[in-house]
Amino acid sequence: MRIRMMPAIVAAAVSVASAFAPGNAQQPQRPQSLRLYVLDCGIISPPNVDNYGFKSNEVADMRMITPCFLIVHSRGSLIWDTGEIPDSAFKDGVSPQKLNTFTVDRPLLPQLAAIGYTPANITYLALSHYHGDHVANASLFAGSTWIVQKGDRDPILAPRPANPSAIGRVPDPKFFEGLANSKTVVLNGEDHDVFGDGTVVIKSTPGHTPGHQSLFLKLTKTGNVLLSGDLYHYPEEITYKKIPSFDTNREQTAKSRARIEAFVKQNRAQLWIQHDYTAGIKRKIAPEFYD
Repeated sequence: MRIRMMPAIVAAAVSVASAFAPGNAQQPQRPQSLRLYVLDCGIISPPNVDNYGFKSNEVADMRMITPCFLIVHSRGSLIWDTGEIPDSAFKDGVSPQKLNTFTVDRPLLPQLAAIGYTPANITYLALSHYHGDHVANASLFAGSTWIVQKGDRDPILAPRPANPSAIGRVPDPKFFEGLANSKTVVLNGEDHDVFGDGTVVIKSTPGHTPGHQSLFLKLTKTGNVLLSGDLYHYPEEITYKKIPSFDTNREQTAKSRARIEAFVKQNRAQLWIQHDYTAGIKRKIAPEFYD
């Protein structure tokens, strides 16, 4: 999943990204069928899994991957989640970048540039939820149409809490600069068909945060896929019905899980737990794609 880059390589990659800056924006050729690109946006190495209701020996691997996803449709594109450490941290050319339990080897924009994309030609931005490990580069896409549940948008745009100890489980405004002025589709606990043909559908799955959402994709060759955001972190949460202690509404999480599990079964979809290290390191990384 992770490819270590030396400083010179990072610098070269940033140079590539600059070539795709908005002033030089070129519209990539849109494919005839839906494509899903998995982007390497880091890894999390938690010291324990206590907050998830487990002992360390009860999960296959405590580590978590943090992918970002680019979905390319004949009518446009959607970036889903934007990483755990912002690209701006790579300005000194040092790789990997570390922040507490986060480690990121590659900035996001060069990965997009390598497949012909820049924020200037990303049609939609959607975040599974507002936690910091999913939103680090969100402000780079302020020019895209932001699709967001009201339950998350309201706290994202609310004034920063006066109590510093509250920071971490609530949105950090620095990641969302400019989004208040973005063209926005505000959902109120509802699903949303992004391109109008049923191939890319945002599913409302509140509980982890008030406006948490998941993403359903209909891929021609790969089949149906459900990107679960943080509805789950470890596959063992499904087996043992464990819900993180820090979810904003654990009862709501349980209801969202039950609804999604029934939906996945009904639609014969693959459930991709975004943080699942064991499964995630086996997936194809951009420029390869799923279609």
